[in-house]
Amino acid sequence: MMINQFLNYLRYERNASPQTVLTYEESLREFESYLSFRDDSLSLGRVDTDLIRDWMESLMDKGNTASTINKKLSALRSFYRFALKRKLVDADPAHPITGPKKSKPLPQFLRENEMDTLIDRMEWGNDYKDVRARTILLILYEAGLRRSELTGLNDADVDFDGRQLKVTGKRNKQRIIPFGEELSQALSQYVAIRDEQFGDQDDALFLNDKGRRMTGNQVYAIVHKYLTAVTNLKKRSPHVLRHTFATAMLNNGAGLESIRSLLGHESVSTTEIYAHTTFEQLKRVYKEAHPRA
Repeated sequence: MMINQFLNYLRYERNASPQTVLTYEESLREFESYLSFRDDSLSLGRVDTDLIRDWMESLMDKGNTASTINKKLSALRSFYRFALKRKLVDADPAHPITGPKKSKPLPQFLRENEMDTLIDRMEWGNDYKDVRARTILLILYEAGLRRSELTGLNDADVDFDGRQLKVTGKRNKQRIIPFGEELSQALSQYVAIRDEQFGDQDDALFLNDKGRRMTGNQVYAIVHKYLTAVTNLKKRSPHVLRHTFATAMLNNGAGLESIRSLLGHESVSTTEIYAHTTFEQLKRVYKEAHPRA
């Protein structure tokens, strides 16, 4: 009875869509069935906060995601707000409850052998496009740059003698990133071919086929094309190479604080996601290798 009153309220007073009404009804009927399962004497008007929490736990046990549970909880909150306002219940048992936090997806990254294939084993030509593509892949992987940071690089930001990049990140904050011999050679080769083809047309480090600063979309297209050749990851963006940089650093002994500085994160808590990534990788290796895993 109370559920029907609420659904009519949604339909005729709130002008909710049929799909919204159906979604709310399904959640409320499911909760009502849970009450009957727990105790035949329970009703929507005799629910306390603990019962709702128990219901949420049962949903988790059945494998529902945090997003799904929060949607069901939202329907319950709306229902009890309505019931309290219409004096159908004496208190709102759903009000104090906080839904489960949505877990952030772990960053996707390439394995070292995939990066070796990409950089060393792929057939690269000596023309401008191939040299530029390989250099872009290298700098994203070896310096952990964001796409916007790469397109924002100027010639003046590359210090070949000191082997370091001056990178302008979010909110125009600058940081210095060192680089090694391999990237130094790649950048030198790229700059020589670029200047031969375009001369001094632009201050930008990376130029498109018309001699102008590359856009983020142009960089994305190049990275997506070459990552597709070596990985089955759903995401094949420049940011995947940034994740690959951070994961490789962590796997090879770098501390989180050092990685934070190189990535330009405000807080080390943002960088800690890579620790979870490497732990998940360890779990997979353990399950595959241990006879009793």
